[in-house]
Amino acid sequence: MSFAFEVTHVCQQSGARCGILHTDHGDFETPIYMPVGTQATVKTLDPMEIKAVSDGLILGNTYHLWLQPGDEIIKNHGGIRGFMHWNGGLLTDSGGFQVFSLAHIRKITEAGVEFRHHLSGEKLFLSPEKSIQIQNNLGADIIMSFDECPPFESTYEYMQASVERTIRWAKRGKTAHQFPNNQALFGIVQGGPFLDLRKKAIDELVKIDFPGYSIGGLAIGETKEEMYKVLAYLNTIMPIDKPRYLMGVGAPDDLLIGAINGIDMFDCVQATRIARHGTAMTSEGKVVIKNKEYEADMTPLDHQCDCPVCQSYTRSYLRHLFKAGEILAMRLVTYHNLYFLKQMMKNVRKAINEDRLLDFKNEFFAQYYL
Repeated sequence: MSFAFEVTHVCQQSGARCGILHTDHGDFETPIYMPVGTQATVKTLDPMEIKAVSDGLILGNTYHLWLQPGDEIIKNHGGIRGFMHWNGGLLTDSGGFQVFSLAHIRKITEAGVEFRHHLSGEKLFLSPEKSIQIQNNLGADIIMSFDECPPFESTYEYMQASVERTIRWAKRGKTAHQFPNNQALFGIVQGGPFLDLRKKAIDELVKIDFPGYSIGGLAIGETKEEMYKVLAYLNTIMPIDKPRYLMGVGAPDDLLIGAINGIDMFDCVQATRIARHGTAMTSEGKVVIKNKEYEADMTPLDHQCDCPVCQSYTRSYLRHLFKAGEILAMRLVTYHNLYFLKQMMKNVRKAINEDRLLDFKNEFFAQYYL
């Protein structure tokens, strides 16, 4: 079966949409939040736990898996699925974000990007063709075009040149793609805050004709208002029959505003990262479980959550685990945070289908951001 996407309902109140992503490894209802498995694992969880706290579609990181253990080794395992024993859906990024995040150790040319290994200092080179080759070996259902993610505050002149280069790289990547029937290659829309450049990116990528389109260059230091302005504009010009993926965004308010602006797919490391440092997402907002106020708290982490963590353990116990330096602490809060977002997105889809997403947003914000 080849990749396909269908819109199943448009919310009459908000304009948000529900849909289904059809892949060789499952059908996935949208809007969907996808946990990040950077190193072929969602940190601290095993595949059965990942299945329980996700909607079955997760991410792998091209740059990091290329460096360790190497995409050929992963290919010999049958791709990331065989490597990590995962039988669900899979998406990989292109390595383009590392062009942004490793700015101090890279050089961009028309051919591609020369990196210094972030640990060893070894010289490396990543091109659009190499990125696609690595992702072909990793075997994801959905893969990304190689792009540059410029700083949001870049000048118009730099951003324009970058967008034009990213479009040329997208063409090269599509030409290099070996398995278009099994791996859906998405184009990535850059352009920072400049709406005319965002439109130029969309127009040119649509001409290349990708099965889906990603939005890059957001949640990298700009204000929420700046991000939402870009999303509202893109909602009016992006193809309605193709999935829209907002890359690297996963705070609850951003998930809701993103869905209202027509986004179908989200990912972010925030939920797992803050969990490892003792912060839980709950129906009444964030709980920093390390705080002394929870030392003797006999209540569950979240009174409204039915996950095994909230059904089994007290806040007092979870705080004890963190204070004692026990690995179980990170595992339990990670499990809960991902389960929380899974349930939240289930409720978002329900609200869309009931034509009441704006009401749901107001109800959710009233509790979470009290």
